Amino acid sequence: MKHSDYGIQLREKQKVRRIYGIGEKQFRIIFKKADSQKGITGENLLSLLERRLDNVVFRLGFTSSRTQGRHFVKHNHFVINGKKVNIPSYVIKTGDVIELKEKSRTVQAITDSLDTVVRRGVPQWLELEKDGFKGVVKGMPTREDVTLPIQEQLIVELYSK
Repeated sequence: MKHSDYGIQLREKQKVRRIYGIGEKQFRIIFKKADSQKGITGENLLSLLERRLDNVVFRLGFTSSRTQGRHFVKHNHFVINGKKVNIPSYVIKTGDVIELKEKSRTVQAITDSLDTVVRRGVPQWLELEKDGFKGVVKGMPTREDVTLPIQEQLIVELYSK
């Protein structure tokens, strides 16, 4: 392996960490989990990142960024299947219902974000019930659902040394 390959792989990992707002330690944990699952490690990694609660509330349009999603999750604005969850790294599953708490439905940042979700769109593995302030996880995200310019294979190569 050339030194330049390592630099490219490292930059790709840093880019993905920056996109999802994840620290090194958390990213390593997610990678190990992706590597231990059946299937293609890179696709498993992207699926786990996409299924984090802070990302899901962003994808559903409740927040305008993943950072804002993390903030609102930490401040108890959401319930999953009727239970309070305030952990941004919580990994959602098929069938989960993510709902905005009653008292949070008038938060200006959330209503503004929901107004713009039409332009941004909701991935096909999620379903937004805008009037009910809730989203349903219809399935698992596939590689095709992740439209970000990510070369996950470079990250897999970096960690498999």
